[in-house]
Amino acid sequence: MYEYFKGKLESLEPTQAVVDCGGVGYLLEITLNTYEALRKSDAAQVKLYAHLAVREDAHQLYGFYDLAEREMFRILINVNGVGNQTARVMLSSLTVDELRTAIQTQDVKKVQSVKGIGAKTAQRIVLELADKMGVAGAQLPMAGAMSNPARDEAMTALLMLGFAKPAVEKLLMNNEWKNADGSPMTVEDIIKEGLRRL
Repeated sequence: MYEYFKGKLESLEPTQAVVDCGGVGYLLEITLNTYEALRKSDAAQVKLYAHLAVREDAHQLYGFYDLAEREMFRILINVNGVGNQTARVMLSSLTVDELRTAIQTQDVKKVQSVKGIGAKTAQRIVLELADKMGVAGAQLPMAGAMSNPARDEAMTALLMLGFAKPAVEKLLMNNEWKNADGSPMTVEDIIKEGLRRL
């Protein structure tokens, strides 16, 4: 529902940020890694990628400084027993790259080093995500990597056309999407190429 919030950073705490978008203040729950990034950014104009968590008793917005962190958050909350708060704590204790490496190398102790993560939960995270993380690692842009707006729009369009998310992400994230002369491809060109390859 919400892709990102872009506006003035009205207030910042280690666990929350308020972004003023056209006179409306949005409260977003954040990780410590996002907090550190926001602390160093220009408060007059910030951008946080969003995730909306809907519960019976509340709607909560989570904000992430880059796409890699949001995608890792979404992967984690799909693991049985890992909720939004647990995923946020994990991404506050470890960077995306550290967590990805720990899962890929099945380093249960590293995952368990996060406060509140017991042995069984750590094992479940590693077991459920180890096989997927090779693919997920390709899907996740490296932290701080430049986003490709045309590619992101093409991804949204292909998903809306009914293609499977893992296949779309694997295809789009593993290619630079440039023309023969080195210029970036347009959204339409990426979609056409995606339709041809999927």
